[in-house]
Amino acid sequence: MAGVGQTRCPLGAVLLCVLYCPLALGTWDGFLEDSSILVCGRKSLQFTLPLSKDGRVSHELTAWDTVGRSHTLQNDSTCGVWVSQTPDGSRKVDASYDGCYIYEWNGNYLMVVGIEGTDVDGHKALRESVLRCHTAQPALDAPSPSVCAAIQSQDRLSCMLLPITQGDCEERGCCYDPTDRLKPCYYGNTVTAQCTPDGQFSIVVSRDVTLPSLILDSVHLASGSSTGCVPVVKNNAFVLFQFPLSACGTTFQMDGAMGVYENELVADQDVRTWSLGSITRDSTFRLHVRCSYSASGNFLPLSIQVFTLPPPPAVSQPGPLTLELRIATEQGYGSYYADRDYPVVKVLRDPIYVEVRILQRTDPNLVLVLHQCWATPSANPQQQPQWPVLVDGCPYTGDNYQTQLVPVGAATGLQFPSHYQHFIIRTFTFVDSASQQTFTGPVYLHCSASVCQPSLLASCTTSCPAAVREYPSSSASLLPVGWDNSAWQAWGFSKPVLRN
Repeated sequence: MAGVGQTRCPLGAVLLCVLYCPLALGTWDGFLEDSSILVCGRKSLQFTLPLSKDGRVSHELTAWDTVGRSHTLQNDSTCGVWVSQTPDGSRKVDASYDGCYIYEWNGNYLMVVGIEGTDVDGHKALRESVLRCHTAQPALDAPSPSVCAAIQSQDRLSCMLLPITQGDCEERGCCYDPTDRLKPCYYGNTVTAQCTPDGQFSIVVSRDVTLPSLILDSVHLASGSSTGCVPVVKNNAFVLFQFPLSACGTTFQMDGAMGVYENELVADQDVRTWSLGSITRDSTFRLHVRCSYSASGNFLPLSIQVFTLPPPPAVSQPGPLTLELRIATEQGYGSYYADRDYPVVKVLRDPIYVEVRILQRTDPNLVLVLHQCWATPSANPQQQPQWPVLVDGCPYTGDNYQTQLVPVGAATGLQFPSHYQHFIIRTFTFVDSASQQTFTGPVYLHCSASVCQPSLLASCTTSCPAAVREYPSSSASLLPVGWDNSAWQAWGFSKPVLRN
């Protein structure tokens, strides 16, 4: 083929020729680096041929098709090419990626073009260049019909401005409802992130991105909430951030021929503190967004990553079976997790149905008494931080999710109901008081307990505040039982999950 054929590239391998064989004539200096000349769009590339130094338009543009034949570049809708002239006399060319003159190779769209000019000796010469645009990012996955239908009309956040087609809406990863005249195209995924052609981040987060649901008022950019870096729209179900790539703590670095912009969204947590430790029942949320721009254009492929804490390792510790602490699988205390099931993984704020019982005793007069129950981030009951669950047999009043004491009576069908204590706590994870970072390991529950034998002087009951029922107490003569290692089982806690 003309120009390129002089490089002895094999026939029928035009694309390989473009990539690996040297061009016979000079290239357009700075052409690929000048985004005002080459613009990479979602469906086509566009380049503008400026006037020559003497103010004249070059004589002829040439392009090579996908089978190696050269053609004069002119308007040809069947090949996806449109040639026009700008007001200043420059020539503008639009070429569709699926047209006759675009090769797709190794993640790039390539177009070989030539311009007829005059060299320094006054002879006609064909100057060539390979135009390169990165392959368009695949369309985002639209939410399932069931997800879209579940979003109430008052919670719908518009994804695109009217007018809009169903295809364009779903390509943006959004829901489409033609019966909704005001918001036919709306967000539905738990996270929808894009980079706009005008150099903006656009990030939409759903409250359902975590379990328990994310508190949208707590979500902000990791760099803070300065002017222009706060949500632009928020409703009961979604929050939208839009901000320039050059602002709000965005970082930039070059990665080969790509310019990479990165930023993060995080959520604050409600942390409860007492003298020996701190906890939270809010999910840990961190969303990392990366936008990569080609140095030769403004096409905007987007990479999104969500980082979560790793799951807790399996932990259990055997011990003497004098007393046993275990966790029921359901509120009726009819079944329990086995040793192989620990740590039990729970969503933050989920109920944990705890049971402490006496083993290897058949005296119906014995009463199990709980004194203190608390949690630590390891099997060591003395480790700090700590969080109280029961204090002197009663729920800790400093918790906004107080422990619930559950009566154990004859109706439960147990042979010795006084040998059991049941209570319900809500899942939490520890927070470092200094850094405010959540702990990544399991949470262990500990209880100190005694066995009480009722007498005229001791009723084996404890009086808790009026809102709490009375339960067996240590206000009687106690049979010492001591610590039970098997009671130091771990419950796990879940990490926030991005659900697409």
